[in-house]
Amino acid sequence: MTAHCEDLGRVRCSLVGNIPAGSWQTCQLTYTSGFAGIDDTGSLKLVMRYATDCGTPQFDDPSAANYTSAVASNGAHLALRWDVKDNVRPWGKTLHVKVLQGYLKQGETITLTLGDTTGGGPGWRMQTFAEKTLELRMLVDRFATYVYQPLEKQPEFRIVAGEPVRLVAVAPSLVLPGRRFDIRWRLEDRWGNPVGRPRKMAHRGFPEAGCHTVEVRDENTGLEAETNPVWVCADQAHGRFWADLHGQSEETIGTGTVEEYFRFARDRAFIDIASHQGNDFQITDAFWQHLQEVTAEMNRPGRFVTFPGWEWSGNTGLGGDRNVVFSSEGGAIYRSSRALVEETAAKEPTADSVEELFDLLEGTRPDPMLIAHVGGRYADLARHREGLERAVEVHSAWGTFEWMLEDAFELGYRVAIVANSDGHKGRPGASWPGASTFGSYGGLTCVLAEKLDRPSVWEAYRQRRVYATTGARIGLDVVTDDGVPMGSVIDGGDATDPPAFRVDVRGTAPIERVEFRNGTEVIGVERPWESADVGDRVKLLWRGATVRGRGRQVIWDGRVQVPRNRITDFVPINFHNIEKSCRRAGANELAWESITTGGVAGVITTLARPRHGTMTIELPHGRFRVDLARLGPRGRRWDLGGLGQQLTVCRLPPPNGTRHVSFVFRPRPEQLHEGDNPLYVHVVQEDGHMAWSSPVYLVR
Repeated sequence: MTAHCEDLGRVRCSLVGNIPAGSWQTCQLTYTSGFAGIDDTGSLKLVMRYATDCGTPQFDDPSAANYTSAVASNGAHLALRWDVKDNVRPWGKTLHVKVLQGYLKQGETITLTLGDTTGGGPGWRMQTFAEKTLELRMLVDRFATYVYQPLEKQPEFRIVAGEPVRLVAVAPSLVLPGRRFDIRWRLEDRWGNPVGRPRKMAHRGFPEAGCHTVEVRDENTGLEAETNPVWVCADQAHGRFWADLHGQSEETIGTGTVEEYFRFARDRAFIDIASHQGNDFQITDAFWQHLQEVTAEMNRPGRFVTFPGWEWSGNTGLGGDRNVVFSSEGGAIYRSSRALVEETAAKEPTADSVEELFDLLEGTRPDPMLIAHVGGRYADLARHREGLERAVEVHSAWGTFEWMLEDAFELGYRVAIVANSDGHKGRPGASWPGASTFGSYGGLTCVLAEKLDRPSVWEAYRQRRVYATTGARIGLDVVTDDGVPMGSVIDGGDATDPPAFRVDVRGTAPIERVEFRNGTEVIGVERPWESADVGDRVKLLWRGATVRGRGRQVIWDGRVQVPRNRITDFVPINFHNIEKSCRRAGANELAWESITTGGVAGVITTLARPRHGTMTIELPHGRFRVDLARLGPRGRRWDLGGLGQQLTVCRLPPPNGTRHVSFVFRPRPEQLHEGDNPLYVHVVQEDGHMAWSSPVYLVR
């Protein structure tokens, strides 16, 4: 009898072998019932990891994408339902198949077809990121008790990169004159998956100081790319190293193993510094020990620096998410809860609020650093511990969150500004959002450290000598005329004679503007072109979120028209999800599907008659009209509610503009106030990429 009770049945999957990422497939799963069958109102669950971004099954339109059907061999009626959170994390995405008006006996089957094409649909869109084992798990409720048991053998197949469409070349951001250096490069498919092996080529170096780029060409594909800016300079006290301290692997809610995670960061994304940040309530003591063993093994001074860490994932009402990073191995893990960890697998006490976390970590060794960030939950910065919480994450794959900076500055905190990926797709340092709820390309932090080793990098974070970007390797230097670097605190006296700041920006695309800010206020703007330089290009940009927490996504599906005019060319901005495109709808019209989760997206149009007539923009927020004859480089802006939701329209100069901008800015005394003045630079490129320096805190 016991053997009968353990017979849950079996499942057979039609997909086997290597499946191209993002391809259209038909996946037929045939479940054969075990000894007990499935009783009336019993059910199956097909569950997938949170990280996967396979197409969302739908049951209403056989001619559309992702149409899903199910049929029982004995004619029993089946009801289908989809829920993104109907099972235990991380296996939350659930396709529910309920048996109604009938039952299954032993040996009878349910055939579930994801991507049923019999009605004319294209199939089921596969996950967009490569993975060695994409697992599907089938659970069965045989007795209609809503108690589900997993089958012993589950379907799995491999997701592989598609054809290469893009070359990405990475060079050091800072080199000495005449010094040889290596350029590393990779090919990517249309979803950002590396294709084939990474490559490396030696460059003889540049004899003279200045800013340079190098063209790289793959002879097999003919694909070409330009490297990031290489700044050749002989007298820099600090190097420029690139970091992503925030992401997860499949041991928690991400993809791939932790070993694969760090190897991707080093060998595919070509970053210099990495940390792993798993949700604490999923980390057992055994995995925490294993993670530290991996970071110790992967850490190689001069080549690749790793730090152990974990994410305190407390509910928003208890303080919200914080990254916890340690300067070396040996730190303790104080979980926000043991929600998915047995008590016997987690010996340390829990930190039931962020204040308890601060108390448990303060003064411990190895040295801890906390980074406030926004993920599913967001950090409540009204709850903060100076000196322990050293940084705020302004950008990640979840979006852009300048309101976090506003909170920090309004509360008088001294923090570094950083960006990371918070990626779940196993691609730290090169984190494309795919087709999921992530709305942005993952961010990077540039670290101004003396050397590429743990003590130097840690000291740079401690001194706030770091700056954030939206993932582009933008070069940025901000120092006072006395040579004081970003992150410093300086005494401004009565501030009647504020210091001047030398700003140097080396962009990866033409620079639209550089803002000099005091906290939340823009006190100066530098553009590398004059108003008279604007031409026939008009830029539309939309941005913002709905709320601070989950559900922040804003839909911007719309169109632009220029009656009695013509759009001769257009360049989409941040349309990372291939399924949401910007396209022609006529000679004088574009249409698009777009979302933002705090970041920006848009399109640059080129007009045949740049100052003739009106431009009409239709969005879910309303209809907006622009008089092209009166539109200038500062443009027009509409504030549309929510959390920083805006539409802006402005003119641009001709394409292929300036990428290197240097200037000196001296704040006026009336632009400063008593107390801390966080003075920093915000860079905006035409292509939508941005950067933020950490502030110099001028105390008046």
